[in-house]
Amino acid sequence: MSKNYFKVIRAGINTTFQDKGRDNLYPIGIPFSGAMDNRNYLISNKLVGNSSSAPVIEFAYQGPLLRYFGDKINIAITGDVNFKLKKGNEEIIGNCYESYLIEDGDEIDILSTNKSVYGYLSINAKFNINFQWGSCSINTKAKIGSNHGEKLNNDQKIEILNININQSKKKLDYLNSKIEKIRVIKGTNFNYFSDKGKRQLFENEFIISKLSDRMGMRLEGEKIENIVDTNIKSEGLIKGVIQVPADGNPIIMLSDHGTIGGYPKIGVVISADYDKLVQLSPGSKIKFQEVELSDAETLFKLYEMETQNLISQIL
Repeated sequence: MSKNYFKVIRAGINTTFQDKGRDNLYPIGIPFSGAMDNRNYLISNKLVGNSSSAPVIEFAYQGPLLRYFGDKINIAITGDVNFKLKKGNEEIIGNCYESYLIEDGDEIDILSTNKSVYGYLSINAKFNINFQWGSCSINTKAKIGSNHGEKLNNDQKIEILNININQSKKKLDYLNSKIEKIRVIKGTNFNYFSDKGKRQLFENEFIISKLSDRMGMRLEGEKIENIVDTNIKSEGLIKGVIQVPADGNPIIMLSDHGTIGGYPKIGVVISADYDKLVQLSPGSKIKFQEVELSDAETLFKLYEMETQNLISQIL
């Protein structure tokens, strides 16, 4: 075993290894997976000098408590996260978007996300984990990815390799902002729904259900009226698509979604709003706004430019 490793004292609620995900496997039923909040994933890696595709630890709600053993390494945490570092008898309240040097025996205690869902822990080294189809990303529903497709467990050891000797302090002044409305384009079955049902989608508020995870987000609200058929022949799904089953409550497909489905699709969340969508916690209210495809493309270009601008500020 490597002399450098984390011991998982507390695994947290939903702690997994993630990277950019795996491409072009939809034909065999494998979704992209990967980090839910791509911007925070990219920033976390930049803060410790990693490549943009390096694996990180993703956690939801409550993160892990990790004790470190080995040579000095830099770590960074991104998201809206409460955490502290324990160095001997000293406790340091951590700041997101700032790198920290940790040493043998130190602990990282990720207490909770703050009115959000996902956070990210990166290190200036490599986790000794396996890759499947070119990605470490864990999909617990399909049991694929590193760690045998399972969440991290208590008492597990995470080996660390190839520590980067460049351990300079890095910091980014960034605040996770909320979004007033989630923008969507029309889905392929938009005309399955009555005029009233369409208005309900764009005029009413929905509540995010507790039945939400990396696979999908269930919403609760006034039933969206279907006037054609509540089922269709199963066909391909994509991340962000909004399906409406027979009960009229929408389901948004997220990063670990199934690749086919038989519920009519009323809309698709635009890629530029996906990061902010997944950070909305159960009980949050959500509203939708319709945009045209051309607008969605422009908004995504702006999102990418803004993300790259943030990353370029980390020297």
